Amino acid sequence: MRITMNDGVGLAVEVAGAGPGLLLVHGLGGAKEDFADHVPQLARDHTVVIFDHRGHGESDNPPDPASYSFDRFVADTIAVADETGLERFRLLGHSMGGMVARKIAIGEPSRVDALVMMDTSAGPVPGFDPELIAIGVDVALSQGKTALKELLDWASALDTPAYNRVLAERPGYAEFADRKWADMSEIMWGTVMHELAHQTDDLPALAASLLGPLLILVGEQDKPFVLASKLMKEAIPTAQLVEIPGAGHSPQFENPDAWIGALTGFLSALPANAR
Repeated sequence: MRITMNDGVGLAVEVAGAGPGLLLVHGLGGAKEDFADHVPQLARDHTVVIFDHRGHGESDNPPDPASYSFDRFVADTIAVADETGLERFRLLGHSMGGMVARKIAIGEPSRVDALVMMDTSAGPVPGFDPELIAIGVDVALSQGKTALKELLDWASALDTPAYNRVLAERPGYAEFADRKWADMSEIMWGTVMHELAHQTDDLPALAASLLGPLLILVGEQDKPFVLASKLMKEAIPTAQLVEIPGAGHSPQFENPDAWIGALTGFLSALPANAR
């Protein structure tokens, strides 16, 4: 299905299953298909909603930088929940999607029955240098996607042995990554990366606002986000922290059995009032 936002931007959305709402939010440069392998299992007892952010996948790519921001992604995500009938929901955010999810949990806590923060942070990412990110932002906005890809291929902070293994061994995965890149707006990337580099520390607000259980998932090789995950666990002692072995920034691909096991175990243990 396609849902039109209040500024006219259309988002590609898929819904599967029946039961408590489960909204899965992909990261920067990702796509709704980042969760596709696991939707059939999750949809056995959930209404699973996945969608492409604006500037990604099959959704619209507005050319105006003003069309992109964390606040806009938050508003889009809430609109998708509204249009798919999810008054309350379990919310999973991956990477930048987790930064969006945390703002929803802070701003709309009564709607979030449970939160899963996956390879993400509740504030500035440890080790991410705003000055280096500014170089990428300038390249994206002034030189375009080809030059940006050359830069990121040279200086990617998220390449891990696990990612390279899946890239080499899983048929079609390299083509999938290429398609996500081709569909992504460089205007979106530059605008959002600038905000990501200078984001506020929302950890105290998240700790104070969170009404439901929190699961923190992170690939053990995803070093910046392992640090960020441990900071969340320290601030929110009731949270569950699971480090996925043999996985990097995308453990749903890199160790899928461990990832889905941790997620479904958390979801199945939720109390009745979170269903």
